[in-house]
Amino acid sequence: MRVLYTVLLYLITPFVLLRLLWRGRELPAYRQRWGERFGFVPRPAQPVAVWLHAVSVGEALAAMPLIRALIARHGPGRIWVTTTTPTGSERVQQQLGTQVLHSYAPYDRPGDVARFLDTVRPAKIVVMETELWPNLLHAAAQRRIPLTIANGRLSPRSFKRYGRIRGFTGEMLAKVTRIAAQSEADAERFRWLGAPAERVSTMGNIKFDQALPEAQLAAGARLRQRIGARPVWIAASTHDGEDELVLAAHRELLRSDPQALLILVPRHPQRFDAVAALAQAQGFSLQRRSALADGEAIRAQVLLGDSMGELFAYYTACDVALVGGSLIPVGGHNVLEPAALGLPVLFGPHMHNFVQARDLLMEAQAGIQVSANYLPESLRVLLHDAKRRAELGEAGRRVVEANRGALQRLLSLIGEA
Repeated sequence: MRVLYTVLLYLITPFVLLRLLWRGRELPAYRQRWGERFGFVPRPAQPVAVWLHAVSVGEALAAMPLIRALIARHGPGRIWVTTTTPTGSERVQQQLGTQVLHSYAPYDRPGDVARFLDTVRPAKIVVMETELWPNLLHAAAQRRIPLTIANGRLSPRSFKRYGRIRGFTGEMLAKVTRIAAQSEADAERFRWLGAPAERVSTMGNIKFDQALPEAQLAAGARLRQRIGARPVWIAASTHDGEDELVLAAHRELLRSDPQALLILVPRHPQRFDAVAALAQAQGFSLQRRSALADGEAIRAQVLLGDSMGELFAYYTACDVALVGGSLIPVGGHNVLEPAALGLPVLFGPHMHNFVQARDLLMEAQAGIQVSANYLPESLRVLLHDAKRRAELGEAGRRVVEANRGALQRLLSLIGEA
């Protein structure tokens, strides 16, 4: 099966490169650093203790506490971090700089993986969440490099997909040294797919251990001063097809509260201009975060969050948070970030990538699931009920605090691998 997978991978490589060229029209970074994707990276100046892979922005952010702990353990320059997307790459470089070595991950072709491993020569490999690459797992096992799946999760959708090729999936998982699952449900799914039971542990979700960035909190407080006493809500990490629903909800909200402000933060930077054009075409007054002058007051109906790495600042400036990717079937994004700040958290019905976090917030009455139709009314109620917002926010804080500790458990497991 792995041979067939590899043949197909080589056959589709030209189309993958064409897709990178196509996506590079909107985000030029997709056209750059192609050599890294084929395993051509510089040899490190000192031994690499851990190669950690986080596919994109969400996984990279989730991995930050772990990466920083690994740096503290092994020293700067000894952790190699890879991503697949330019936005994930940008976030790694922005937050970690020269403390880590960084590149794109190699494609999962035997030659590319071998070239990368033979150059980097990591002592250990850590893969975040659900990145099961047959040739990487095979190459690591051949070289006897311990490989840990960290913060492992299998959504019902992923579980169903892997279940269709259960035999092949079991062969892959048998080559993994350790699986640190987010929840017992995730652990059971890994075991059912063929992972050796003794190698699977329930560690919790390290997203609960994410530290609040003080500089961003201060920036958010300054942003709120420029907004004033207006009711403010955020639609964070929205996707194509979701912005229309968000803007429709804001239009409805403005009918009862003309002073309300929406901070709209698209998930992907290549969509900033399109979302700005959409809001203006629908008649909303708009200001862009990137174009704000120092001290400029925010008077528009919509503030476009067209900057990278400021999501906590935007959350800090708000009264209520809607986490995107959930009103349409994307699977949702990290609801724990606004909860940690004590914000009431709203999300749509499509949260299959964050089932555990969603359930914990709902059980604690710290989060509210809404449909697009009921979003305006939910916002109206919360924005005019400070007591209810405070209750929801405090419940969310307690959920986050009660579930911390996965990071230390995961570090111990990686050390044992």
